[in-house]
Amino acid sequence: MNKWQSMHSSPDLVQALSALPHGPEFRFIDELTELVPGVSAKAVWKLKGDEEFLRGHFPGAPLMPGVLMIEALAQLGGILVQTRPGEAPLKNLRLTAVRQIKILGSITPGQSLHLSGALQGMLDTLGQVIGEIRDDAGNVIITGSVTLAGEK
Repeated sequence: MNKWQSMHSSPDLVQALSALPHGPEFRFIDELTELVPGVSAKAVWKLKGDEEFLRGHFPGAPLMPGVLMIEALAQLGGILVQTRPGEAPLKNLRLTAVRQIKILGSITPGQSLHLSGALQGMLDTLGQVIGEIRDDAGNVIITGSVTLAGEK
């Protein structure tokens, strides 16, 4: 097991997340459970139920918004792009494309998103990541790919 595996809120997780442009209030990764830098990663984020966005999505029957699940996948992809061995992290990393996303289910408060992703390739400052999100029972909730772009 290398230093990137089984991070469970370790300082290494904080370091990996600090490579992303998001503040802690907009991070959808609680635990990075596996990372092969620049290759693949797995993570978990728990929907607690007190998140502000749930008040309106939907009152009385809250569901994790699909666009925020896609954002969680993009954040995992950002970690992959920013941890490529021998490469400096990109500046101003942003989500630039969403491809072939299929939303096949939903997550409700108390459940976790189980994310997995793989860096498919880089073209200069563009990185494409394929991934999926599963629920606690192992059902695929989202599948597809995202493209991230940054600056050298």
